[in-house]
Parts: sequence; C-alpha cells; structure tokens
Amino acid sequence: MSRLLLAGVSALLLAACSQAPAADPLAEADTTPVEIADPGSPPLPISSALTSPLPEFFNCLREHNGVLVAAHRGGPAIGYPENAIETMQYGFDRGIRVFEIDVAESRDGVLFLHHDDRFGRTVDATGYNSDTDWATIATYRLKDIDGDLTSFHPPKLTDALVWARKTGAIVELDRKKTTSFANIWAAVVAAGAEGNVLMISYSDEEAAEIAKVAPGAMMTASAFGGRDIARLEGLGVDRSRVVAWTGTREPDPPAYARLLAESVEPAFGTLGRAGERLDDQYWADGDGSEYQRLVDDGVVLIATDEPYKVAEWLTSDDEGWATCAAP
Repeated sequence: MSRLLLAGVSALLLAACSQAPAADPLAEADTTPVEIADPGSPPLPISSALTSPLPEFFNCLREHNGVLVAAHRGGPAIGYPENAIETMQYGFDRGIRVFEIDVAESRDGVLFLHHDDRFGRTVDATGYNSDTDWATIATYRLKDIDGDLTSFHPPKLTDALVWARKTGAIVELDRKKTTSFANIWAAVVAAGAEGNVLMISYSDEEAAEIAKVAPGAMMTASAFGGRDIARLEGLGVDRSRVVAWTGTREPDPPAYARLLAESVEPAFGTLGRAGERLDDQYWADGDGSEYQRLVDDGVVLIATDEPYKVAEWLTSDDEGWATCAAP
C-alpha cells in the first residue's frame, strides 16, 4: 500500500444543527495523535488540511478509476479490537484511509464507538449501552478479533473525529439506535471534521433525514441508477454528496455503469457473516482478482472485512491517492 497520505480537509462549519450537545465535546477530547509501536513501518507524517472537499475528491477518484478500501468496524485484527482509535491508527500505518465505525450513545448522552446494543462480545462487561453512563463505559476494556482482552478502552466519537481530522482519514459513521443523526452531526461540526466524514443511511427516509439535519454532509445511500438518484433528490438529497451503496450480495456492473453515467460513485460491500461473505469466497483461491474486477467495473468504494489484504492486493487505491490526494 502506498504511504501517500490523504490529508485532512476543513469544509465550512454548518450552523444549523437541531440538537447541539450540552457541552463542547472538544473540551474533553484528547487531541494528541495516537502513537502505535510498529517496528515494521515508520510513523507517517500528520497533516491538518485536505487538498479538496470530499465531493471533489470522490469525483476525482471516479474520473480516474481510483478506489477507496473501507475497513469494516475500524479494521479489527489480532491484538486490535473493532471500533478503537488504536486499531484505526494501526490500519492507517498500513495504508488504510477509510474506516467504518459504529456510533452509540450512553445513558448520560455521550457518543462513543460500539456496535452491539449490549456489552460482552467486544467489551469485557455486561449490560446495555443505553443503561450505562460514560464514566463506567470508559473503564471497560476491549477485546480483539480473537476475543482476547486488550489494554484499549471504548473511545468517544469526538476523539475519533479529532483523530480523523488530524491524520486525514475518512470515517464512515454508522448510527446505532441509541442515538440520532442530529446528535452525531453536531459532534462532527464541533470537532471540525465535516470534511472527514461519510454518514451511512439504510433507507431513503434516513437519507432524507441526514440531508435535513446535516446539510453538506457526504453520505452513502442505496441507489442503482438514475431513477433512484432522482428519487433521493426529490427527498432533498444532493446527488453530488451521495456515494451509491449497491449491497453485499452480488456485484452489479450494469448498475455501476448507470451510476457512473449519473456522475455518482458506486460502492459495494464484500463483508458479512464469516463463511458467507464475498471476502471469504474471493480469497479462497489465495488471490484478490475479484476486487480488481470491481474496480475495473467502476466501484469507487469497497467496504470489506479484509482491508489489509485488499489494500495490499490493489494498486488502484495507490494510484487514486497519487492523483486525487496529492497536494
């Protein structure tokens, strides 16, 4: 994977958020970049400005057949748990630049990273997110991909956003049912991380809500062609800020072609349940040629549970960064 850094961008701060947090989330944020000991890779430089807003960056990738490799749940690995800043830094040091992370809310209104409704699978604790206050959650320890306990703790969303802004990473924010798009976007704006964020929607209604409470936000929304894009526009969604999600079951090259004709970037997921996901099928023969086929067919974002393998296999991500993220 190329060491070329996607730098961070600052879009205009948006004043109209319907639910502002009670206190400035940056007040308690640790703004020191996470340092991970990595004898195999020297530390990468840190930059504080993206070279262009996200819509322009995605346009450039689409026009030059570049691709983004998105690490599902932050890219967990042996020794590194899902939804942890330390894990994202580990992936960043290995060339990953996009991290899908899950946003939950504690009983006392603190946004933090966690996928499940209750603790246990990835956290050495029991109970529900919504029944637990942040002071308690902050003491919990995270488990790695094998279920082994680590020294890492669940992070606040704010700290993850500050990390993304400083490193230049892009984070895809997957809202869990304990919180709202308005609360998440308020934290994004407060952290100055609008240019580092993709909001995830799972329905037209959610896409419309994001467009309403987070005007200017990039988002993923389900779409397979011009009619879907027109429907989203009718709901107030700006097509220039849409990355079209096309599912996880089977690649759909005709849909990719229709979306590209609409100047919209296609996204596809090879992630899923172990043993059933396309990631497992694609790597069964030891090579990742199927991922290159996705790129050749026009996919601009690949969400995967095997980000390290995919990023190492592809060259289109390196070429995309060189063309679209160079200062």
